[in-house]
Amino acid sequence: MKKFSCVIVLLMMLALSFGGSLQAATDTTAAKASVTDRVISWYNNHLNYGTVTMLMAVESSFIPFPSEVIVPPAAYQACNSDNPSLYKTDSKIVNVLLVILFASLGAMIGALVNYFLAMILGRPIVYWFADSKVGHLLLLNSAKVKKAEDFFIENGKSSTLIGRLIPAVRQLISIPAGLAKMNIGVFALFTAIGATLWNTILAFLGYFAHGQQDLIEKYNSELKIALWGLCILFVLYLIYKGVKASRAEKVVPTDGQDNAQ
Repeated sequence: MKKFSCVIVLLMMLALSFGGSLQAATDTTAAKASVTDRVISWYNNHLNYGTVTMLMAVESSFIPFPSEVIVPPAAYQACNSDNPSLYKTDSKIVNVLLVILFASLGAMIGALVNYFLAMILGRPIVYWFADSKVGHLLLLNSAKVKKAEDFFIENGKSSTLIGRLIPAVRQLISIPAGLAKMNIGVFALFTAIGATLWNTILAFLGYFAHGQQDLIEKYNSELKIALWGLCILFVLYLIYKGVKASRAEKVVPTDGQDNAQ
């Protein structure tokens, strides 16, 4: 149930992220942009299957970069006949599937980089790097790595598939797989399935948005407010459930001690 809830939150957040992605795709004149903004601006001006693969490899490694600003704009432009770099056939679906294919290829490359680095370097160095200055510049820390490792331990090998759909775990789940020296064939298969599912969700957001551009632009503000409201309510619900479960856990040991006496 928790995993299903995470996917629901993801879909809501994706809709918000994509609204910003469409605007970023047309705005390339910002004079003072952050490094990420400049990369996004460059990417939107150089949309092709090569850049999709490259940035998805970066996104899937330990370098933080949002796939929400990579795949949807590419799928959106793959439906645009004026974009020869992505529009390869008269079938929009085929073009979108090509975006998914190359995005998943990039995700696999980045995941394998994480996997082999973790396997070769070992746990102490991985955690040391996560807490180093360079690691912090890459928005890494040992707590994030530990979270991914705990998720891997709790869910086993399938976490490399499920984890590709969960924020804050998606980019780092390959690290504990490498530390545990998970079978490379199983790892590659599960990663490919998880990455493809995630990229399919993102790509079809871009595909459907292409046919509903006017509607999205007309109600963009209203959609953002409504979706943020739903997200806040859902987060409050999760907090309530967490507090309730925590209180229940505190009661159990006490009863056990009373019974022992």
